[in-house]
Amino acid sequence: MTSLIKFVKAFIFSFVLFLLSVPVYPQIYNFNTQAEGKQVNYIEKSKIINKISSLLKENYIFPDTAKKMSDYIKTKLTSGGYDSVSDAMMFSQILTMDLQSISKDRHLRVRYNPEMAENLKKMKENDVEPDDDKQFVENMKYENYAFKKAERLEGNIGYIVFNNFAPSKYSKETIAAAMNFVSNCDALIIDMRYNGGGDPDGVRLVCSYFFGKKRVHLNDLYYRKEDKTEEYWTLKKVDGKKMPDIDLYVLTSHYTFSGAEEFTYNLKNLKRATIVGEVTGGGANPGGLERINDDFVVFIPTGRAINPITKTNWEGKGVTPDVQVPQDKALETAEKLALEKMLKKTTDPQRKQKIAWQLDGIKAALNPFTMDENTLKTYTGTYEDRTVTFENGKLYYQRAGRPKYEMIPMADNMFRIAEVPYFRITFNKDSEGNPTEFIGLYDDGHSDKSVRTN
Repeated sequence: MTSLIKFVKAFIFSFVLFLLSVPVYPQIYNFNTQAEGKQVNYIEKSKIINKISSLLKENYIFPDTAKKMSDYIKTKLTSGGYDSVSDAMMFSQILTMDLQSISKDRHLRVRYNPEMAENLKKMKENDVEPDDDKQFVENMKYENYAFKKAERLEGNIGYIVFNNFAPSKYSKETIAAAMNFVSNCDALIIDMRYNGGGDPDGVRLVCSYFFGKKRVHLNDLYYRKEDKTEEYWTLKKVDGKKMPDIDLYVLTSHYTFSGAEEFTYNLKNLKRATIVGEVTGGGANPGGLERINDDFVVFIPTGRAINPITKTNWEGKGVTPDVQVPQDKALETAEKLALEKMLKKTTDPQRKQKIAWQLDGIKAALNPFTMDENTLKTYTGTYEDRTVTFENGKLYYQRAGRPKYEMIPMADNMFRIAEVPYFRITFNKDSEGNPTEFIGLYDDGHSDKSVRTN
């Protein structure tokens, strides 16, 4: 097996291990924390820094930056900059910050993790490839290959959430099942807001579902040590049904990182999807884990992404969405865009009515209507078998024998229920503005009425 493939496999494996142990973004370090756990002395710190320096010079994608990082941490060591740090965990965190202060590379990090260091040692001794490690495979399976949701939203919009691109040889059946589930939808939203990256082949496989049989050039990964470029093109065939014409949206946040950014960047530059959300984290340099000693490991980026269209990547900049909104508004914004497009294309009157109904609900969710408590309280009462109550500043609706739901104001005298999107509520009032009848409205155009009885 070539060293290039080993690097890619190490990238996959190390990412999953880091995913299980630390957040994608570096921690906000508390330098006032009292030293706890394993302690490191000057000699040990010197050996760690020398080993990191050697690994950086040999492997880091940018040789000049590797030298600058090496010089910086060595100078800081000899000048006493690390003398006050004896806690191993804290030392690893400070080293990470120092290396990133020079490189600006958020993939590059040092970690105090004896278990990880031991695993790497055993795999090297036994010549076991990372993605053949039994525990690694079991962890992926237990996490359902990071797939969290595959569902159909109102308006016939598909919605898929997965938080890692697992190696395609393991995840392809799960990916196919999720894609087949949404294949009859009119639009599809892929949620990358909490996806931290993963396997380049996993990225390629998911991208392949959104293009036809003709191969499309997605991305390249260049590796410095081998001086070799690995090209990534869409696959002609996938398990299940391709969706080359589906209206596609990708949701992003500041957390979206690495392989998830590649997925987003690929589709954006190929004009295959509308990107909605926040600018992503900005990590485009793949690499692998290296063992420093029995207690410490370091993730070193050994390559860089090269997009065939832009001839560059998203490193340090992130991917800028087509529609930039806060991440907590991204899903509803994408739904709104999809429904507006559907409404323009649809000619069937009944379907057009349902789409318009759903669109009104999404707009109301994006721009909440406020109603003062005194006004809300005027609607409380019994309307035959329906009851409206006021609790903790909110109105609630309940029909006899059914669950209680919060009534969310949409406009003057109009309410929606988030859990029952096809149903809304309005009221008939007397000349003094007092509600006299409860009117239930439905997305197919019919309504029912209940007279107030108290």
